[in-house]
Amino acid sequence: MGASAGNQGRRSGMGGGQGDSGKGGRGIRVPTRRVAALPLRASAETAPREAAFPSCSRGPAWGTEGLALPEAGRPSRGRARSALRPGNTPMAALARFRNAQVSYLPSAWELLSCPPSPQPPGRGGTPRPGAAMKRTRDEVDATLQIAKLNAAELLPAVHCLGFGPGASGAAAGDFCLLELEPTLCQQLEDGHSLVIRGDKDEQAVLCSKDKTYDLKIADTSNMLLFIPGCKTPDQLKKEDSHCNIIHTEIFGFSNNYWELRRRRPKLKKLKKLLMENPYEGPDSQKEKDSNSSKYTTEDLLDQIQASEEEIMTQLQVLNACKIGGYWRILEFDYEMKLLNHVTQLVDSESWSFSKVPLNTCLQELGPLEPEEMIEHCLKCYGKKYVDEGEVYFELDADKICRAAARMLLQNAVKFNLAEFQEVWQQSVPEGMVTSLDQLKGLALVDRHSRPEIIFLLKVDDLPEDNQERFNSLFSLREKWTEEDIAPYIQDLCGEKQTIGALLTKYSRSSMQNGVKVYNSRRPIS
Repeated sequence: MGASAGNQGRRSGMGGGQGDSGKGGRGIRVPTRRVAALPLRASAETAPREAAFPSCSRGPAWGTEGLALPEAGRPSRGRARSALRPGNTPMAALARFRNAQVSYLPSAWELLSCPPSPQPPGRGGTPRPGAAMKRTRDEVDATLQIAKLNAAELLPAVHCLGFGPGASGAAAGDFCLLELEPTLCQQLEDGHSLVIRGDKDEQAVLCSKDKTYDLKIADTSNMLLFIPGCKTPDQLKKEDSHCNIIHTEIFGFSNNYWELRRRRPKLKKLKKLLMENPYEGPDSQKEKDSNSSKYTTEDLLDQIQASEEEIMTQLQVLNACKIGGYWRILEFDYEMKLLNHVTQLVDSESWSFSKVPLNTCLQELGPLEPEEMIEHCLKCYGKKYVDEGEVYFELDADKICRAAARMLLQNAVKFNLAEFQEVWQQSVPEGMVTSLDQLKGLALVDRHSRPEIIFLLKVDDLPEDNQERFNSLFSLREKWTEEDIAPYIQDLCGEKQTIGALLTKYSRSSMQNGVKVYNSRRPIS
């Protein structure tokens, strides 16, 4: 942690790419958080064996832990993907500081942290190296008297700081401070990784095993000093030292830090990559083309700005499956072909949709399609369970009805609502009942037209950015009811954020025929 008077920093977004992933850093001002220091360009001469960043602010102790991390590596394929792992270089020594809450007598080192040096700091805040002045106790007492401070109110130990030889080749960008939540710091200590992801044209994000964070650089006018082995007031109290004068050399410094802010994962690119080469069946000509785009799990982790857990969850939402070691999305017509085989078998065997036996399905439909595709179709449209040692699937009527509606709407620009509902009900398996509630986020009904119409509008085809999403929706329809717009903005809600909060921020409400409606806050071209 660096020594700082505590001005709030100026925050700015961090650019993506290799060249942008190694700038920034400052100590933490929040009592419950921790800090990690990333040496970015440390040579063999200047690299410390340990980097310790103790608390050094007047007033309450910061309650942080210091963690020295290795140099951020560069990924293959030219992407900024750097894994931060404890212990994978000799420089990654763990320095722990457990500073309790305060109400303590401040140490004199806080007041004398910038002793005279043979060479004063250079221009632009860059310190010049020089051995720390050897102060005597009389000099310390004289300084306290000039500052009108009572030595009895301070701890007896005094830290005298100076820029030593280790700082001679240092620059403000040689170290980066990263502000971490306690949970993230604990994950690092448990051996997990934090990964910086992003292509050159993307703003870099940092991903843990299950969350995604924006990286923001916060500048500060105060220089933050890195002091290996410096002891906190609480540690000095435990040692019960008397009238110590401790001369300490400053190893490095920084003028900014990285601040993490939780964000939604950027998953739209995932479907875009997988749709470059959808799976059309084993007999498709495309499957014989070795140049077709295919992606392994590692490829997706390398290109998608999201944590591994978020990516795997989205693959399930997209009904993706692994074929030959590559993640693939089934082409919609082929998916409907598989579903039609299953529903026709259920009908011919007079099975209940809540109890479809897996083994019988594979035996009956195996000659028509690969068994793994039949089982994948059952997983997409049903829930697997075991009864008396036999594997069954309970088919989801809402999913099947929704797929049938998409099949009808994808080839029509607009569909008469009454006619659509009639044809739709006829197209689903007997015993299933269709409802417009099954089409939320898939199709939109226009009840102001005569006759009423319905048309395809998929939420995953809309922009990922909040403002762009609202612009797109308001360009399609000037006024929306909350019921109509909710399915198309639900995925934009962050942690503890509601649809109402989003509407308040990005739209203006009014009453129309006794119904509350929302329109854009800005003109839409």
